[in-house]
Amino acid sequence: MSDPDRNSSKPGRESKVARLLREYELQSLGEELEHLWTRDEDRWSLRELAAHFNRELLRAAIREAGMADLDGEAANYYRLLTDEDVTPGDRVAATRRLERAGVDVGPLRDEFVSYQAVRTYLKGYRNAEYERAEGNRVSQEAESIQRFSARTEAIVQDKITRLQRQGHVAVGAPSVAVQVRVYCSECNSQYPVNDLLDRGHCNCTATK
Repeated sequence: MSDPDRNSSKPGRESKVARLLREYELQSLGEELEHLWTRDEDRWSLRELAAHFNRELLRAAIREAGMADLDGEAANYYRLLTDEDVTPGDRVAATRRLERAGVDVGPLRDEFVSYQAVRTYLKGYRNAEYERAEGNRVSQEAESIQRFSARTEAIVQDKITRLQRQGHVAVGAPSVAVQVRVYCSECNSQYPVNDLLDRGHCNCTATK
């Protein structure tokens, strides 16, 4: 049986993603990456796939070191190691905890992949291509915008809650809502993005 993670028509150096899937025995993750990238609903971006791959790589290293693989622990460690908002002290503390458990953090971080590496793997080694299904393009983009808005709300909510716990912000019960509005500089009209998509036009283009 041929190996889907190795495209025989492309001889030469093995893809970094393909190598790591083999070395960490995560071959099933390759099929998952392709599915998440090519499906029509809730399709993942290459950056999201790279972060997912790196978290799974860290989870595999945690398991190999004999650490308990608690729900969400690998994702939290990945955030502590890579998130720009994490303080240097928290990053050092997370690194030391992992290293005491037997995870060699420095070389592991060097193995983390970029979205370009994921794209090379999907296109060059799995021959994957994304083809958008026929349908209502406006509806598809509206769903995408809604996902971005929900993600922004969750990120801001988390940061406000964290600042509240640390005593930097005084607010009783914070709840974050994000509304994206579109402004037309020609007719000075503005609409919530969903309203504009439903209308299909602004005031100055209504009769054009």
